[in-house]
Amino acid sequence: MTAAIAGKSRCRVGIDVGGTFTDFVLTDTASGALTYFKEPSVPADPSLAVERGMQGLLKRAGLEPADVELVVHGTTLGVNAIIQRRGARIALVTSRGNRDVLEIARCRMPSSYDLHAQKEEPLVPRDLVFEVAARGRPDGSATIEPSDAALAELARHIAATKVSAVAVMLLNSYANPALEHRVAQGLRAHLPGILVSCSADVWPEIREYERALVATLNAYIHPLLERYYTTLRERMDRIGVQAPLYITASNGGSLSLDSARARPIETVMSGPASGVVAAARTAALARSPRIITFDMGGTSSDIAVSEGGEPEYTTRTMIGDFPLVLPVVNVSSIGAGGGSLVWVDAHGVLKVGPDSAGADPGPICYRRGGTQPTVTDCYVAAGVIDPGAFLGGRMTLDKAAAVAALDAVAERIGLAGADRAAQAAEAALNVATAKMATELFKGLAQRGLDPRGFALVPFGGAGPTHSNLLAEEARLNTIVVPPAPGTFCAMGAILADIKRDYVRTVRRRLDGTVARALDALFDTMITDARAWLDREGKIVGATAVVRDADMRYVGQAYELQVSLPDRKGGTDAAELAELFHQAHERVYGFRDAESPVEITTVRLRIVGKVPPVAAPAARPGAGAPVPYARRRVFQRGQWIEASVHRRGDLHPGQEFTGPALIEQEDTTTWMLAGWRARVDGGGNLHITRA
Repeated sequence: MTAAIAGKSRCRVGIDVGGTFTDFVLTDTASGALTYFKEPSVPADPSLAVERGMQGLLKRAGLEPADVELVVHGTTLGVNAIIQRRGARIALVTSRGNRDVLEIARCRMPSSYDLHAQKEEPLVPRDLVFEVAARGRPDGSATIEPSDAALAELARHIAATKVSAVAVMLLNSYANPALEHRVAQGLRAHLPGILVSCSADVWPEIREYERALVATLNAYIHPLLERYYTTLRERMDRIGVQAPLYITASNGGSLSLDSARARPIETVMSGPASGVVAAARTAALARSPRIITFDMGGTSSDIAVSEGGEPEYTTRTMIGDFPLVLPVVNVSSIGAGGGSLVWVDAHGVLKVGPDSAGADPGPICYRRGGTQPTVTDCYVAAGVIDPGAFLGGRMTLDKAAAVAALDAVAERIGLAGADRAAQAAEAALNVATAKMATELFKGLAQRGLDPRGFALVPFGGAGPTHSNLLAEEARLNTIVVPPAPGTFCAMGAILADIKRDYVRTVRRRLDGTVARALDALFDTMITDARAWLDREGKIVGATAVVRDADMRYVGQAYELQVSLPDRKGGTDAAELAELFHQAHERVYGFRDAESPVEITTVRLRIVGKVPPVAAPAARPGAGAPVPYARRRVFQRGQWIEASVHRRGDLHPGQEFTGPALIEQEDTTTWMLAGWRARVDGGGNLHITRA
């Protein structure tokens, strides 16, 4: 099974660095046995939590550092740096007359009806944007080129600004990167030790603002992630883990450490993407081909859609204030996380989020100095989470402090009685759930999807805890809880294949010659992609390519991405047009067969398969499981008795009804009254309306 990797080692490790906890999953490549571990994150130095957690994980598994054959790591460090504006001080070099490309952006206000809305601040201030006499035409030829002396003078001005990196974006460089490369080489010659990032190397797609933004984002997070990856590799070496280190990517795949260092922008959405990959694989094995993933972590809740075992992708997403046009797993934020703050506004209205307590200080019940109640405090006060069983008993929560904080909230919103703290907790959970359901419906409508027939797959530390509340509010009928949902993103890291996306702008109207032109272009892209994959390490097995095209009716401003047939040649213009008409009709409800169609962009994804992970054998059970305890839980305005089960005591074939709590080290699953659970052969918990 692991023939692609030298046979001395025995295990692979997946790591996901979150805002509150750093999660670990270890799989034994011989037996398929899984070991899970959670370590509190260290925001000041995330690699420290990785080092500590790796040691704890190996100790729990009874293995040595030399037994590790592969480490796959995901982190939110890059995306957090962008959102919180904590990246490097960088400069942007652009064509003369184009200095305000980031200021102008797409000429859109954040809110069309708010006269006081503030436009986002550009990532690069205008005094750090430099013009150069270099510009290309749409056909790739140059209209003007800079002299060597001009580049030396430009480098001198940039050096005086003390920037750490420089992004270069010239007009029409997507058509021919030669001029942009010449400018970058001239700058590198005079700016030793400073990264120079070319837009055409990072993402050569039409539209200068988006291309400039990709290049600047890449430069913005590059120094930060370069330092982190260097420290991470040093910490792994220090504890004796010499295995290759891979980084999860935003497209649901993974990259070698060298590839991630070269283009860190490809990894910014990697954490959420890994969880969706694991959910898609799990759902396919559980015979639930159409799923909505529900990832509820410490700061937010995200959803994604997967059909047929393949996640949905998008080339239009937002990172903070900025649009990102790189292909990513289509993850949408729908609401609060476990650390989201519960508060009352000036009008006495109960609110949840968007601010979060994060890992430090965290929820009040963590006893780390938190002063405002959170969603997690609501779970504790309502009896859903056992304060003595959190993280398998490694961390004891302070229920009294959570109740006291929510009692103050109850007073502000006019609740009375001995149970008013529990009432406030349930009210806050209802507020969070209502917002999630609203955003869920909106997200599915934007995809042109009907939620009926989809199963909800929750993961993250709070996903299973909140999933039944969301399913009931959104009128979903099935929930599939994987065996270790609290460390699911780390599991997805282990399962991720090696992937990279390539793009070329075409801008051609469909005609009889387009198929031959596309074949030639795809051949060039495949050659580049295979050369990259050959450098990614011995873990790569079988390879596959996926071809797509962005198409639109002539005159439209934006495109739809259409999957192309997996064959070379023989695809005529009429077939391509029909594929686009079908996509347009699915999304917008109509087609215009009389309008000409054009292809603007072609896309290629190369996938290098990694050796599969064996699923551990599960021992079947007989009859209904016997709960190890019963606990009072506040539901629908009253305290009720719920059975409490240990997840490890549940076996395939067993069934039981709610209200019930299923506890495990990484999370607690809350099943409401009126719902029924069944354990399948893979250990997944299927929760359906009774």
